[in-house]
Amino acid sequence: MGSLTLILLLSYFAGSIPGSVWVGQLLYGVDVRRHGSLNAGATNVFRVLGWKAGILSTVVDVGKGLLAAGVIATIRIDELPSGFAFWQVESVIRLLAGIAAIVGHMLPVWARFQGGKGVNTAAGVLFAITPKTMWIVIGIFMLVLFGSRYVSLASMIAALTFPATVAIRMFVFDIEALDRSLLLFGSIFALAIVYAHRSNIQRLLAGTESKVQNFRLAHGMRGRGEL
Repeated sequence: MGSLTLILLLSYFAGSIPGSVWVGQLLYGVDVRRHGSLNAGATNVFRVLGWKAGILSTVVDVGKGLLAAGVIATIRIDELPSGFAFWQVESVIRLLAGIAAIVGHMLPVWARFQGGKGVNTAAGVLFAITPKTMWIVIGIFMLVLFGSRYVSLASMIAALTFPATVAIRMFVFDIEALDRSLLLFGSIFALAIVYAHRSNIQRLLAGTESKVQNFRLAHGMRGRGEL
C-alpha cells in the first residue's frame, strides 16, 4: 500500500468517528439523528442536547480535521504522484488528507454512513494549514451567528469567507506562505458546504429555519442525563 493511500485511508477512518452520535448515545441515551433536524452534526447536538454536549461534539469534529491534516498528513511520502509540481507538496497532502476526513465525517463507516455536513471538520483541516486565515473566518462566523442567530447562515458565510480571505492575503498583501492550492481547495470546500446546506437555504428563504434561542436542553430531552 502506498503511503499516500495510507494517509487517505487513515484520514477517512479518523473522520468517520461519529462524535455527535456517540456523545448523544453514550452520555444521554439519545440518537440525535432521530431528533431536531435529524442531522448527525454538532449543530443538531446543540439544538437537542444543549451546550455541554454541543461543545464536546464540536471539539471532536474539529479535532478530526486537525488530526488528519496536522498529524496523519505528515506521514512520509516515498513517491509523490505526478501533477503536483506546481503546488506546495505539503499543502496538497494536507488538503487531500483533510478531504478524506471530511468525506469520513459526512459518510462515516462507523455510523452506517449517516454523518453530518462537515463544517467543523473542514474548519479543523484548514486550521491545521493556515490558522491565521481561520481566525478571521471564525470572527466572521461569530458576527453572523450573533447577528442573525442562524447557525446554518453563519456556517455558509464563513465557508465562503475562507477562499476570499486567502485570495486577499495572497494577491493584496502578497503573503507567499499561502499556496494557490489553498485557494482552489478552499473554494471547493466552500461550495461543498453550501451544497450540503441546500435544505437550510430553502428554509431560510421560506423563513422557517430554526434560530439559536438558548443553550438549554431541548424540550423532552430533560432527565436523560447530564455531562
